[in-house]
Amino acid sequence: MNEVSTGTRTVVVEREIPHPPEKIWRALTQPHLIQEWLMKSDFQPVVGHRFNLRGEWGGVLDCEVLIVEPHERLSYTWNYPHEDAAYNLKSVVTLTLTPTSKGTHLRMEQTGFRPEQNQAFHGARHGWQGFLEKLDAILAAEA
Repeated sequence: MNEVSTGTRTVVVEREIPHPPEKIWRALTQPHLIQEWLMKSDFQPVVGHRFNLRGEWGGVLDCEVLIVEPHERLSYTWNYPHEDAAYNLKSVVTLTLTPTSKGTHLRMEQTGFRPEQNQAFHGARHGWQGFLEKLDAILAAEA
């Protein structure tokens, strides 16, 4: 957890993955693979593309692609419109891939959690651990 000067908080999850960035990039950008580790989506790796992520809990996230640097960095908004300010999330997810001698270092950063959004913040901390475990499993199965 990081505190930002605006009072918002950030969730950061990092892990070493024993696969090259190209293989991980494919899992981060192909909708049928995104569905397996994250959520159903109509994602396209094109800056400005608006898409939805549909959670198993029934929620829909409104997203827009902000950055596409193939095999290196992907960033998109991760917004959950809600009447209750504690759940009305406007955040940005950035996934950074750095080659290592054993594969790739993956860094996921989700910024924008306001102080009153404790449940969303802690849910993201827990959720991203599970999402990245599923990503690891999918990559291993494709090996």
